[in-house]
Amino acid sequence: MAYDSYKLLHVSQTGAVVTAVVDAPPINVITMDLFGELAALAEELEADPAALVFVLKSADPDFFLAHFDVSLLIAMADAPGAPSGEVNTYHAMCARYQRMNTVTIAQIEGRVGGGGAELSMSFDMRFGVIGKTVINQMEVPIGIIPGGTGTQRLPRLVGRARALEIILGAEDLDAETAENWGWLNRALPADRIDAHVAALAQRIASFPPEAVRLAKRSIEASALPLDEGCVIEAGLFQQALFSDAARTQMRRFMALGGQTREAERKVAELSAAVARPE
Repeated sequence: MAYDSYKLLHVSQTGAVVTAVVDAPPINVITMDLFGELAALAEELEADPAALVFVLKSADPDFFLAHFDVSLLIAMADAPGAPSGEVNTYHAMCARYQRMNTVTIAQIEGRVGGGGAELSMSFDMRFGVIGKTVINQMEVPIGIIPGGTGTQRLPRLVGRARALEIILGAEDLDAETAENWGWLNRALPADRIDAHVAALAQRIASFPPEAVRLAKRSIEASALPLDEGCVIEAGLFQQALFSDAARTQMRRFMALGGQTREAERKVAELSAAVARPE
């Protein structure tokens, strides 16, 4: 796909990896325009069979996504009445990034807060920078609550007690603590994050697409009771196992030394070799 209809997102595609850079000065506040572009991009990614990995990053080293536009919230609060019976479109966008067949990665090098943090939590992985990445849920001090899935996603990431601390305390959460609590996959040095995320994205994109997508779908079922999740996993495993890609890759694994002591000591390198074109 062209991915050329955006003004606040600079979108590029290299093979199966799509990258979008948020560029909405001065601090990447989520205005209706930016929200619209993020939502439209989610729909475009979902419809693109060639997109296997998506990376979202920021052109501003100090701000990833600040939060949702408070002036818009004030306008909503001043309206004659609250909307009723409407689907929360922000929730729908977050769910699309979570559930799409494309693997989603947030590269958070600066501050992220409010709705920006909630969107980030819907991504499959989040990486930050030591001494630079800061997370803040600033809703309760201004009289509201996180309304972009935050009260539901945050306890699932860090546990109930820590979610309460983050939301009710509304204090900055540094990158190292966010990593320890499970909010970030990793907190990396500033000079390593770009290379790390790029290498991970390319590595995932080199693997059989059906296996990547089925693995993500199976992990999504981990929110269900264990027995139900295992039934789904069993069905998806069968779907992967009997694919042409699996037959080819498993034979290649064995041909390159799989199940030998020497090769299995470096099984991550062996996996990469299996994925390389012959």
